[in-house]
Amino acid sequence: MIGAFLAKEVKERVDLWNRFWFTPAEPHTLCLLRVLSGSLMFYTHLVWSFDLTEIIGPNPWTPSSVAHGVYEKWGRDFSYTWSHFDWLPSTPAVIWAVHIIALIAFALFAAGYHTRLMAVLSCFFTISYSHRLSLMQYGLDQVNGMMALYLMLGPCGELYSVDAWMRSRKGATDRPREFISANIAIRMIQVHLCIVYLFSGIQKMKGAPWWDGSALWDAIASFQYQSADLTWMVHFPIVIAFLTHLTVFWEAFYPAIVWPRATRWFALGCAVMIHGGIGIAMGMPTFGAAMIFANMSFLSPRLIDRSMKSIGRLLHRLFGWEWAADAAERRVSKAELVEARA
Repeated sequence: MIGAFLAKEVKERVDLWNRFWFTPAEPHTLCLLRVLSGSLMFYTHLVWSFDLTEIIGPNPWTPSSVAHGVYEKWGRDFSYTWSHFDWLPSTPAVIWAVHIIALIAFALFAAGYHTRLMAVLSCFFTISYSHRLSLMQYGLDQVNGMMALYLMLGPCGELYSVDAWMRSRKGATDRPREFISANIAIRMIQVHLCIVYLFSGIQKMKGAPWWDGSALWDAIASFQYQSADLTWMVHFPIVIAFLTHLTVFWEAFYPAIVWPRATRWFALGCAVMIHGGIGIAMGMPTFGAAMIFANMSFLSPRLIDRSMKSIGRLLHRLFGWEWAADAAERRVSKAELVEARA
């Protein structure tokens, strides 16, 4: 009796696990994340171009040994903190040539041209730059690495891409609409995001300002990061305390409130508000955008599909542009109509 009950429980848990990870899913959300995160990766690495030879040149601000020494200080093996710049001559011509190749890879990845190959290259370059510039990176580079890794695992070029447009031009309309790999990639982003927020919330709980409600004021009043003057909020200490405690609650309980549909919109709304506020008021718009993009992994493919079709109809009406998927569907509909009349 007990054995049968346990066997049933185990089977149910295994079924839940398989449905969570291995249920085929439409790739709309993943493909939109490729466009957004890929564009952000391109911009992030384009910024390095302004001081490229000073950062990674013959006499850089942070030599390779110093950059890798940071990881060794944390007890990490040097071999895991590789960078392609360590394998190349430190001459301006070589550095610029490789940098331009990386920028082209990011641009093509965002556009969705030869997406599988460009996804691998984008992941490689993102991690490599992060290792080489360890003393200059921050949360943005880590989020870029997370997104590049998981986008590489799924069919992120199936929609909203040059690849999809080229397939539609050839009349290829028999491709599958759902992919197990699309679900796995999205789930990896979601789970990783939950872990990040959970530990961030726990870390905040160790600080007294997060308990007495003054932590938000410390951030607002810091001229080092200030890009919008919000010091007028000093006249509203209750609001500051409320937002401080809301931030801790949201991060610590994010893994619990983002999965149920009833509370998901609260979790995502807080993400937009908090990360949008960080981007606007603390001079980190790219980091705020990267985190908002990652939170979009919880948006359903149907919602993305409806939204993108609305945008597609608007573009078609204004400029005559048309998504590849819409064009393919339009040709299929015309073919079916002709066949029906025949």
